[in-house]
Amino acid sequence: MTPTPLAPHTPAIQEALDARDALATALSQAGIQLPAMDIRTPWADDRRAEARYALVHLGVCSAPIALMLADVITKGIAG
Repeated sequence: MTPTPLAPHTPAIQEALDARDALATALSQAGIQLPAMDIRTPWADDRRAEARYALVHLGVCSAPIALMLADVITKGIAG
C-alpha cells in the first residue's frame, strides 16, 4: 500500500519528519529498524488543508523486533 501524500510542508510536518528521522537514527544505533515508519496527518484526504500537526507512524514490526525494542527501552530506563 502506498502512503497517502502529505499536505504541503508546514512547521508541524517538518517537526514530525525531524522526529521520525531522529527516532530512526536512534533505533538504528541500537540495531533496530522499523521499515514502515512514515508521517501521517489526521486529514490525509484533504491535501489542501494546512497541517496543524502530524503524527509519526511507526508501522508494524515482528515479535523479535518488538522484544528488541522492549529490551532497549528497559536498559535505557535502568540507566
